[in-house]
Amino acid sequence: MLLDPDRLFPSDPAGRTIARDIYASTKALRILSPHGHVDPGWFSENQPFADASELLIIPDHYVLRMLVSQGISLDDLGVGRTDGTIGEPDRRAIWRRFAEHYHLFRATPSRLWLDQVFQDLFGLTERPNAANADNTFDAINAALATEAFRPRSLFDRFNIEILATTESALDPLNHHAAIRASDWNGRVITTYRPDAVIDPEFEGFSGNIEALASLTGLPATTWHGYLEAHRDRRAFFRENGATATDHGHSSARTEVLDNVTAATLFDKALTGRITAEESDAFRGHMLTEMARMSVEDGMVMQLHAGSVRNHSASIFNAFGRDKGFDIPMRTDYVGALKPLLDELGHSNLSLILFTLDEITMSRELAPLAGAYPALKLGPAWWFFDSAEGMRRYREITTETAGFYNTVGFNDDTRALCSIPARHDVSRRVDAAYLSDLVTTGRLDEAEAHEVAADLAYNLAKKAYRL
Repeated sequence: MLLDPDRLFPSDPAGRTIARDIYASTKALRILSPHGHVDPGWFSENQPFADASELLIIPDHYVLRMLVSQGISLDDLGVGRTDGTIGEPDRRAIWRRFAEHYHLFRATPSRLWLDQVFQDLFGLTERPNAANADNTFDAINAALATEAFRPRSLFDRFNIEILATTESALDPLNHHAAIRASDWNGRVITTYRPDAVIDPEFEGFSGNIEALASLTGLPATTWHGYLEAHRDRRAFFRENGATATDHGHSSARTEVLDNVTAATLFDKALTGRITAEESDAFRGHMLTEMARMSVEDGMVMQLHAGSVRNHSASIFNAFGRDKGFDIPMRTDYVGALKPLLDELGHSNLSLILFTLDEITMSRELAPLAGAYPALKLGPAWWFFDSAEGMRRYREITTETAGFYNTVGFNDDTRALCSIPARHDVSRRVDAAYLSDLVTTGRLDEAEAHEVAADLAYNLAKKAYRL
């Protein structure tokens, strides 16, 4: 295993030379990770990772989904069930299964990230396979037992300036409080994710609202009390560093309902009498309410739409959310966002849009972001967080929205060790794209260097108000 220093660069000599120079100018820039799902408990407790499987397999839904697609069960990969049981307790056995099937990841983004982790972080000279599984497991475990591989040390080693995690509106944020109270200077901030108390179809919705009332001391089971409880929690999240909210909805539907209609739907949701259509309308109205609150408190709003979440009912029922079964779907943005944009599209709202419906990038999202001051385009996400996906993203958005209606790159990961590799891939892809613009006379080389720094660092810092 030897990483090609020119990976992802153009094959023609002139373009490759320019790409090398552009990449060299961004390679050492500090990492901003303004949206992701890393466990903040890793940094508050700063305990050693138990083993290679716990660190690199079990929390990584990219890895899990590929192995499951080939007939390996989540039980055999040590993923905990919703009832608290764990099928395979032997972490070495889990690693052996992964190593035996590492060839499945050929030409995938996971392979790029993992190869870089194995070589740059752990010093492996061979890719995992059936023959070396025990040796690679032991080598990684030996490294993890040292102080240099504790979470805070890795954060510093990775040159991370800011890392944002994502917590439910009901989270007490104890880990973030512990980080702030510690003598460590790493900046780990939270993000407000209110899906559990916005979506009437979220499991346990009425109980979640009661918990919201208990946390805030406000009458959250009444419509006006419910809105005030959101404001209260948003303020609490801001006290813990949050600059953004995040919303994972299957559609981008927004609504502007009058208070009587909204209150009626809320009462129906609490009592379980709400229909699927009414639930969707309520979610749509709550996106507008969240946007109004963002105008009030200055929090950046992120919307991840175009995904059927937890598509497999059997996996969801047995193992819960976020196990790799989100599936892209057709998504309307032009009509869906119009109610919100009619009210707030020219305000100081900052709404960052992500999608899994890639076709809409050129047809709808880039034109919308190229017109409305409130809108920005999030980077290629989930299935398109790949070298090819990032390249397509630049090609289909830049000509309409330009570079400066996008927000740079964020890694959106649960896998801590992949963060530097993901940012490295993004910087390489952007260097290659910019070199093509230079060699075809569409951009001066000095401009390309400026844009590369903006895409790697400056745009994220500005967009997320960091």
